[in-house]
Amino acid sequence: MAVSTTGSGLPDARSGALPPSLTVLMPCLNEAETLVTCIRKATGFLDRTGLAGEVLIADNGSTDGSPELALAAGARVIQVSVRGYGAALRAGIEAARCDWVIMGDADGSYDFSRLESFVSALRGGADLVVGNRFAGGIDRGAMPLLHRYLGNPVLSWVGRALYHSKVRDFHCGLRGGQRQALVSLGLQSLGMEYASEMILRAEQASLRVAQVPTSLAKDGRSRPPHLNPWRDGARHLRLLLLFGDNATYALPAALIGGIGVGLEAVLSRGPLVVGGVRLSVGTLIAAMGLCLVACQVLLLGGFSRLYASEQGYRPRARIWRRSPGLSVTQGLLLAAAMVALGLAAFAALAVLWGETGFSRLSAVQVMGGMVPAVTAMLVGMEGLMTGALFVLLEPGDRSPPVTWSDPGVGGPGDASPRSSASAVGTRADGGSPLS
Repeated sequence: MAVSTTGSGLPDARSGALPPSLTVLMPCLNEAETLVTCIRKATGFLDRTGLAGEVLIADNGSTDGSPELALAAGARVIQVSVRGYGAALRAGIEAARCDWVIMGDADGSYDFSRLESFVSALRGGADLVVGNRFAGGIDRGAMPLLHRYLGNPVLSWVGRALYHSKVRDFHCGLRGGQRQALVSLGLQSLGMEYASEMILRAEQASLRVAQVPTSLAKDGRSRPPHLNPWRDGARHLRLLLLFGDNATYALPAALIGGIGVGLEAVLSRGPLVVGGVRLSVGTLIAAMGLCLVACQVLLLGGFSRLYASEQGYRPRARIWRRSPGLSVTQGLLLAAAMVALGLAAFAALAVLWGETGFSRLSAVQVMGGMVPAVTAMLVGMEGLMTGALFVLLEPGDRSPPVTWSDPGVGGPGDASPRSSASAVGTRADGGSPLS
């Protein structure tokens, strides 16, 4: 990620000099209306508390003079060429010269003059400190109702449910952390979903995560916000699912599939009356649908795991190797067994038909045998086709360059190794040795 810096003047911790205590980091894209006020509040906080530090602006291509205003206000500015909220924060954390980094939006919605609770938590040993706007207070008009009562609560609940996190506000833009701990997480996201990835990776790495109440004010800009609620919400949800472990998909699949298999096992023997409601062929077909949905959920989990590994969100591992959960080889064997089970069920139905002299069977007899058989065969065939696709997507081992030597080239005793990339070479007369 290309980063250029201007306005430096503080000792660099990585050069061996004593680092300042706190970097106040603000991503910026055309925030001229509010940026200077945010910088002054952050600088005032550093002066008032006696903390050594810096105010760092990670500019993401502003065209309204924001970088010049930041420099004039005493901040250090870096230019981040890759666009995106996450890209700006990633570059800013890398460029920070302090032990601690507290980051927040430069739109005036967060009060940088009141960071005591964040500093206290960091001083107490927290690796990551996340603000909670719902505990600290949200001013009227500061957050759209859709975000306040649906988007943020639902996505935060999903994050807590899937990853056993205690963070109540996954998307709070005011947060801080130990710089080295944040760098060690190896965050990948470039967009708004960076906020969720930071929490998820911190939880997976067993970092000490703390929460502090923080207030949210109505921002001071006249233009629309950069946030696109539906697009960015979908990207947050996508990230939550990509980070899911085996249980994220296996538990829903087991619940749905268990209901489907149970209903098929009961109704294949005949109709069932429950509380005056007669369950028969229609419910049997619906049960088959549940089994197929459960299969799809498991396959989604497998593909999400493979994609997350390829994108760097999860440790890269060959899917053939032994790992928690079902391997591809085991999955193929299980799928083949399901197909065989379906064929056996068809054979049993044919035997039953033959015992009647190939006369007409009742609908209950036909569907009671046909639906379980079709279910087993469809699940099995889907598993086989998906397993084959996994095999095709399995990244092969890259072949290392093949070296060779020719003592006859360059005079006697010249046995210097050459790579396969130059194996064709040229003749002494300039032509190809193959011509």
